[in-house]
Amino acid sequence: MCRVFAAQDPEGYRQINRSIRIDGHSTSIQLEVTFWALLDEIAESQNLTTPKFISKLYDEAIEINGEIPNFASMLRTTCALYLRGHRLSMQEVLKREAA
Repeated sequence: MCRVFAAQDPEGYRQINRSIRIDGHSTSIQLEVTFWALLDEIAESQNLTTPKFISKLYDEAIEINGEIPNFASMLRTTCALYLRGHRLSMQEVLKREAA
């Protein structure tokens, strides 16, 4: 069972830094290649660029929670939630917002 995970291509967990403008400030975020690919997919599903999606996510999280103790971790868990099936939930939210 673990072979599926153990045999994964190391390229998928290579870390990449990307510079993104959030709240008017340029910041660098370091995530693994796999998470960047998922964030690109999520952003595309929202008809946004990845930087625009991340900036919007940041703004909304600050509005809801007041702070984000670890933004990189939040981005990783965003990917996990997306993979766990929240794609449908997000589509429902978008439909409600459009109505």
